[in-house]
Amino acid sequence: MKNIKWPFVMVALSVFSTMLIIIETTDAEEMKTQKSSYSPVMITESFAAVRERDIAEKPEVINKHIALLKERYDLSGKTDPNTKMSGGKPVPAGPTAKLKSGMTWERLGAMSPAEIKQEGVFPYLPLPHVKHATGGMVVSPMQLKTHPELVRFDVEFDLPEAYLPEFPPPLFLINRPDLGDVSGGEEITINNYYEKMNGILTPFQLEGMRLLVTPVAQQQFNVTEDRKAEKAQLAVSCFTCHTNGHSSGVFHLNPDTRPQEARFRIDTPTLRGVNIQHFFGSKRALRSLMDFSEVESKTAYFDGDQVVAIKKGARQFTRADIAAMATMQNMFAFPPAPKLNVRGRLDPAKATESELRGENVFTMACASCHPAPYYTDNLAHDLQVERFYDGRAEGLIKTFALRGVKDSPPYLHDGRCLTLEDTVEFFNLIHELKLTASQKKDLVAFLKTL
Repeated sequence: MKNIKWPFVMVALSVFSTMLIIIETTDAEEMKTQKSSYSPVMITESFAAVRERDIAEKPEVINKHIALLKERYDLSGKTDPNTKMSGGKPVPAGPTAKLKSGMTWERLGAMSPAEIKQEGVFPYLPLPHVKHATGGMVVSPMQLKTHPELVRFDVEFDLPEAYLPEFPPPLFLINRPDLGDVSGGEEITINNYYEKMNGILTPFQLEGMRLLVTPVAQQQFNVTEDRKAEKAQLAVSCFTCHTNGHSSGVFHLNPDTRPQEARFRIDTPTLRGVNIQHFFGSKRALRSLMDFSEVESKTAYFDGDQVVAIKKGARQFTRADIAAMATMQNMFAFPPAPKLNVRGRLDPAKATESELRGENVFTMACASCHPAPYYTDNLAHDLQVERFYDGRAEGLIKTFALRGVKDSPPYLHDGRCLTLEDTVEFFNLIHELKLTASQKKDLVAFLKTL
């Protein structure tokens, strides 16, 4: 003991005590808040235990969510008998949003944002995930008929099929517009892509298509115990969500926001016409389609966490792979729009009076962000939707291209607008346009021509 330097001992004891306090405090805070940007890598519960609990909780989770949807929406599945998607499916008709007792769209449209917020009558609140605390990719029943491997044991899809894109959708190619739908009415998969596309695509494009339809690991569908599917498997390809280069209505949570409760539901957007876009990702954070292809597969597939992605088996691409995927995606064309001329405007000889009036309304109210011919300004805008309800700021939303918009319900980044009529009502409120009922009807008619 003679040789021990007491000042050193006292400092060491002090540091040790401080470390214990920090550890205890950190453990307590983590248990209380769980605010880490990272998902847990080490799973301490068995797969069987988690599965059993998820299955037991599922009825309550689903019933609570469906009750919320029925409170907000009329889900009767009404469609427009005169308008079809590119593959023939009827386009859903609305508006579906339910207004508070005694409220009308006319009265609501005449109110200020502050008045709407004060009375709590905003009809288009953010649409939550079925199980927001868990999140993850959820697939519709129409797709599960041919892909039972994508069934989750903890949740179910929530929106009726009437409010989803057709499955499978047509596939149109920029390099062969003369062929029309090159899918022949079939879903393009790893099992048929070669016979369908050989002789139409270049070898490099064909390689890109192979990569887009190859099933790989994903957050909820992988080979680890931390999954939400019965079998350990590699089950998700780019075309699972972007079927035939379009969308199948799959939803999950946006990957680029934390903490978990602050993330928004995100509806899978179409890849049609992606060649004209300048920015990519839910927050327009990516500047090229090559970057998007790589980041999507290495992080977005895994809730935006590259650490978990490595554990679960995210695939590693060469630069040639990424270029091939981007090249193929740049071949996905917008669907035909026979009433539009070469400048993307209505041909008066083909359009109805209502459609022409709707184009005039659109030019006045919408064209600053959605200019012809593709109907996007390639930017992102903060709509400040929180002016209308008590909730956190939603931030930037990218300006979607409106070409082929009738093929892509539901609308807005989270799918809260189930029909084009709902979308028009939403923006009539957001931009305080004060459109009349006839103007809104004409505007919807025009949107269906795009």
